[in-house]
Amino acid sequence: MANVLRHLPELEGMELGYIQGLMKNMDEDQASLFAQVYRARRKDAQMILILTLIGFFGFAGLHRFILGQIGLGILYFLTLGLCFIGTIVDLVNYKSLAYEYNIKVAHETMNLLNASYPGDVTNTTH
Repeated sequence: MANVLRHLPELEGMELGYIQGLMKNMDEDQASLFAQVYRARRKDAQMILILTLIGFFGFAGLHRFILGQIGLGILYFLTLGLCFIGTIVDLVNYKSLAYEYNIKVAHETMNLLNASYPGDVTNTTH
């Protein structure tokens, strides 16, 4: 069983618990590979917060572009964050936006590792 905090010390809260569940059946080599790929692709909640705050200065929607939500990013940009209401809502929910994105990235990383090394990474459902 891999120690999550040894491989991904920056994780906290719900994300830590979720990733710990994904990594529970991995050996140290698999966990190290997963951590490298996941760390490169995950988004930090603080970065989402900063990009959301920039939305109040005329660049609304940057955080949605970073999260891969291109359509919403364009909508926010053209409507000034849905008249700032959407930006305010996202400001309150920035941690959940980052968490949802990171969970999606964790599953994509598991699938990528399973495709590269079939039978190695055993826990793909959670």
